[in-house]
Amino acid sequence: MKVLYLDTSSNFLYCAIVKENTLVGQLKLKLEKDLSSLALSEINNLFLTTSTVPNDIDKILVVNGPGSFTGIRVGLSIAKTYAWSLNKDIATISSLEAMAVSSNIECDYYVPIIDARRGYVYAGIYDKNYNQILKNQYMAISVLKVSLESLPGKYVLISNDDFADFSNIEKYDPDFLKIVNIFRNKENVNPHGVDALYLKLTEAEEKREGLNNDNQSNN
Repeated sequence: MKVLYLDTSSNFLYCAIVKENTLVGQLKLKLEKDLSSLALSEINNLFLTTSTVPNDIDKILVVNGPGSFTGIRVGLSIAKTYAWSLNKDIATISSLEAMAVSSNIECDYYVPIIDARRGYVYAGIYDKNYNQILKNQYMAISVLKVSLESLPGKYVLISNDDFADFSNIEKYDPDFLKIVNIFRNKENVNPHGVDALYLKLTEAEEKREGLNNDNQSNN
């Protein structure tokens, strides 16, 4: 089986082609604001340099969040169009799952965290077998700290972001081969049913919900 892995949920383009247990090619590019305009051409270059044609791919593993709202949409649009137009299998994984399984540190718990600003993070807690102990969620850093204090063992934080509240964070460097080997058999979904995992309302949705709550309070 040849798998295409795609993650545009941050300001990085992470993409890889894996055949069986071999990493055929990979991209780890910090594109930041250019991600939406360059992602497709960079992926195309990866196909060219690895002598891969689109129909060679059997399955697409795409990260559907949490992370950058714009970035997530870019990756999902590419993956869904690819899967639908060429009738390819597609499955989703979360950015936090990918971060957890990529750690190179042996410990009891893996804690991937993404800066969500204003004192909040996207985070989850996984045990050493990558079973979810704390579900992926949008949470205050203060709440995460309480959860970490209750863990009965050694843990490691994984992130590409800097936090004044935490030290000794392992920088996230995706282990494409490990990610694909763990999730290659994840259940396929209909391309039209692939949804983003934002975990947090957009600012417009938050304002709308706030207005609705105010209206209900006034009634």
